[in-house]
Amino acid sequence: MNEVAHRIVPSSCWECSAYCGSLITVSEAGRVMKVAPNPASPVSHGGFCVKGIRALPEMTYQDSRLTHPLRRVGPRGSGQWERVSWESALDEMAERFADVRRKYGPKSLVGAVSGAAFSRGPIMALLMRSMGSPNWMINQDLCGGCRGVSDKITGTSINGGEDVANSNCLLIVGRNPAAADPPQWLEIKRSKERGCKIVVIDPFRTQAAELADIWLRPEPGTDAAIALAFIRHLIVNNLWDREFVEKYCHGFDALAERAQRYTPEETAALTGVPAEDILRAAEMYAAGPSSFVSGHGIDAASNGVQTFRAFHALVAISGNLDKVGGNRRAKRPPGFRTWMDLVHDKRFRLPEEIEKQTIGAERFPLWAGPLGWQTACHNVSVLDAMLTGEPYPVRALYASGVNITVMYPDTRRTLEALASLDFFVVAAHTMTPTAAVADLILPKTTGLEEEEVALAPKGNCITYTAAAIAPQGEARCDLTIAVGLLDRMRALGEIEAELLPWRNREEFNRFLIGDSGVSLDDLRRDGFVRFPYTMGDFENQKFATPTGKVELYSTTLESVGQDPLPDYVPPLDRHATQGSRDAYPLRLQTGIREKTYHHSRFREQAWARKVSPDPQVHVHPETAAAYGLNDGDWVKIETAGGNGAVRLKAHVTDRTKPGILTTGVGWWRPEAPGPEFGVLDVNVNAALSYTGLADPVSGSVDTGSIPCRMAPAWTVNSAGAVPG
Repeated sequence: MNEVAHRIVPSSCWECSAYCGSLITVSEAGRVMKVAPNPASPVSHGGFCVKGIRALPEMTYQDSRLTHPLRRVGPRGSGQWERVSWESALDEMAERFADVRRKYGPKSLVGAVSGAAFSRGPIMALLMRSMGSPNWMINQDLCGGCRGVSDKITGTSINGGEDVANSNCLLIVGRNPAAADPPQWLEIKRSKERGCKIVVIDPFRTQAAELADIWLRPEPGTDAAIALAFIRHLIVNNLWDREFVEKYCHGFDALAERAQRYTPEETAALTGVPAEDILRAAEMYAAGPSSFVSGHGIDAASNGVQTFRAFHALVAISGNLDKVGGNRRAKRPPGFRTWMDLVHDKRFRLPEEIEKQTIGAERFPLWAGPLGWQTACHNVSVLDAMLTGEPYPVRALYASGVNITVMYPDTRRTLEALASLDFFVVAAHTMTPTAAVADLILPKTTGLEEEEVALAPKGNCITYTAAAIAPQGEARCDLTIAVGLLDRMRALGEIEAELLPWRNREEFNRFLIGDSGVSLDDLRRDGFVRFPYTMGDFENQKFATPTGKVELYSTTLESVGQDPLPDYVPPLDRHATQGSRDAYPLRLQTGIREKTYHHSRFREQAWARKVSPDPQVHVHPETAAAYGLNDGDWVKIETAGGNGAVRLKAHVTDRTKPGILTTGVGWWRPEAPGPEFGVLDVNVNAALSYTGLADPVSGSVDTGSIPCRMAPAWTVNSAGAVPG
């Protein structure tokens, strides 16, 4: 670095929910020169990933950055845009929203974000509510939603891997920390070095599986059976925490009866894992203290909630809940509010009779509407409403920071639904396949340009994301955009309620901090503030369930007609007929993580494409030989119930099982022709269904055990697909 004046800004990266601590070097001219890990961070302890170090600054300064509002001037998707002022853009947005609202009613307006794990989530929810609509879409039915719903209705208040450093055993299920959470991966390796035992449950041979003392390699979608076998082993051998269960758990006897059927032999038949390995792993976990570390692999599935319910029940009865080395419950300083708190706060809610009309609430009441985990819509039902007008019309959509064209399954149907809208607005950092089919594009700030305050339960601290530099061009944050829109809607007489009271980020963040005693000045100085906490304070930190206990038997599930006990529910491929199995003889497992990308983000960055230039599908050598494939060949993949084919590059490896194809999500090619930018060619979601068998609680569809077929395909270059 040249010897020039600069300053170091403590911050936290919020490119994902890990919230790693960072130190941002800013030049005297106000340009970010370097992003580095903060060794003092109680969340990441000096760990960091390349996405925060390299991708975030490049996203901020890259030539393709959107820095001015754009209005469509040609046909939708034509790529013809004109630069307009913010005044003009917000005027048009308000007028078009008002027109739709008058014609079809407030509920015809819908918002879309990634979820309430970031501030844009509650801002979007409260924006839509202010205009009288309870409808906002989140991605969590595809990532984290089954875990979140299970945690809420069980009452555990955990995430996963909160106290790895003090565990004697780590139970890592469906997670590849080496790619998903590098700081956690460093902690896991350090724990292994000091003698911590590691049990991994995963069909794919991850780096964690290679480090494990015991690797259980089940058939995809059968993990719940193993969790119930663990529960049975603990109960039969009197290895459960009797004192905790009797005092703080509801429904133990019913759980014990349910688990009895999951003998090692029966579980082996269901999962393909040897009975003796299941017993050894259960013994290792029972020795404790043990930490359950979960991931996407058991989440987005038609049996996802019940799978997580089984593991959450295991954590509770084993005595590992809120115990040093176990799974620490989320703590917070009294008076501090989380983003999720805002979504559920009665002060910022619409009347219950309106919230009950949230799209999807009737079918999935614990997902959508007033009882829902985040109160958000059921996405598939929203797309249906766009196309059919049922249960009522959806005619205008505002999507911020979410690339739904890439991330939602059944890409063609998503594009068809978006094309049917009267008006579509996207706030984004760069031109994406979603932004390309919008009527209006608004430039968003990045994580280097806006101030965030968040609770980080893993580090028992409040983290701070600094506005280290001024926004590039005319980029604005979500709150500023929402305030500008509401001001105009108010002038037009189209506001239902005043539910977004903050005018700027500092007001918003000070509201979150409340009377917690946390100082915003201290956050700005250090990038975080620690707070004291007590482990196992169950009398003070109550269980937020109807019984006031950890609900092994869920009265909430029972109240909506769902199975109140955790159970193994066969995944999608187990429901296939013989004819379907003949037509689709392989199984597709999606969701594998890559270090260079975060879902659909950073695909336009040259360094990332150099590391990972093409979408890969992992194929076992036996499967490759049967299909005459070599490593690097392009293949066409179709799924049962899908609405198209996708082309992926075969990587022949024994990391996946014979007969199982394993791949990731989020692929598109910015250099390919728009508006699709290759999303119909190289993104696996173009081959998946977003309807059919779904989790009865969360509405999640299977993304990890899908009947499929494969054939040699075309090669793909920068111009798109050409015959190979």
